Amino acid sequence: TWHLKKIPQIVRERTFSLDSPKFEAKTKLELNSVCGIECQRKLPVPSLSELKNLLSYETVFENGTRTLTEVNVLGAVLDPAGNTTTRRPSRKKRQIYGTDSRFSIYDKRFMTNFPFNTAVKISTGCSGILVSPKHVLTAAHCLHNGKDYVKGSKRLRVGLMKTKSRGNGRKRKGTSDGMPSFQWTRVKSTHIPKGWFKGVSGDIALDYDYAVLELKRPHKRKYMEMGISPTIKMMPGSMIHFSGFDNDRSGQLVYRFCSISDESNDLFYQYCDAESGSTGSGIYLRLKEPNKKKWKRKIIAVYSGHQWVDINGEQQDYNVAVRITPLKYAQICFWIHGNDENCAQG
Repeated sequence: TWHLKKIPQIVRERTFSLDSPKFEAKTKLELNSVCGIECQRKLPVPSLSELKNLLSYETVFENGTRTLTEVNVLGAVLDPAGNTTTRRPSRKKRQIYGTDSRFSIYDKRFMTNFPFNTAVKISTGCSGILVSPKHVLTAAHCLHNGKDYVKGSKRLRVGLMKTKSRGNGRKRKGTSDGMPSFQWTRVKSTHIPKGWFKGVSGDIALDYDYAVLELKRPHKRKYMEMGISPTIKMMPGSMIHFSGFDNDRSGQLVYRFCSISDESNDLFYQYCDAESGSTGSGIYLRLKEPNKKKWKRKIIAVYSGHQWVDINGEQQDYNVAVRITPLKYAQICFWIHGNDENCAQG
């Protein structure tokens, strides 16, 4: 069964207007110089005042205006154990490890139905996942490089898969009858935690590489619920799953599943085969509740991408995901609902 956790409260304290961003940063789908496994082990657990700073957030609106919201954190349990990680064997320097275990979803019945149709494409080149009738969860670095917003985020759009009708109209060149295409929707506002910004955290720590986009119009399809990420030992089914739009398989939805190898308090390290473009995908678990026929799925992390890290003088790589901790659940839930009434249990 899912293990419910008491969720802390994120409370809005003050909101300030900021200057409009320049929107001049280049989109980087693969990050360098991030705090990796060895670095994570040395990080101290943030104090309550530091957490309030890290979880304060910027909101950018479609007209280019920007605000900063300061928050208070109530009921947070600070883990004194620190950012412990599990040791792992080293691997070769590749994004596809051994046999490519990714599945391209071609069948339109699967592509346009739950859970695969919760995967969306972000116009900056990333993926995301539907988490409410109007909200998309994705990676922060798809929109902001730590110093400025990326060029393409000024007129941000989200692509939802829909099936083309056969109709009587002339077939467009390069398309096939009934194959899914993207229906693009404008983004009304974007929330990014302050912990992602370089001035706050020094080195870019991946712990805060997540963002929520509010769509201009509801999408009227089933979305996926969020849950608190369990530890590896408590992982239902022991497998994680995610779908995204990998750049090397243009126009295809790519699905994969694998087990998690390492974890810190805020990150999962896994060897799921993935190429750039799938960054920002929602990572979910499946669980069949006792005496029930249907699978239950919940998003428990955001795929941050393929990372290179210097470990004991050697370049090593891994695929990393940002865990949805109780604090992050509270914040994302607050962004979606505008209050914490619906966010008491994760």
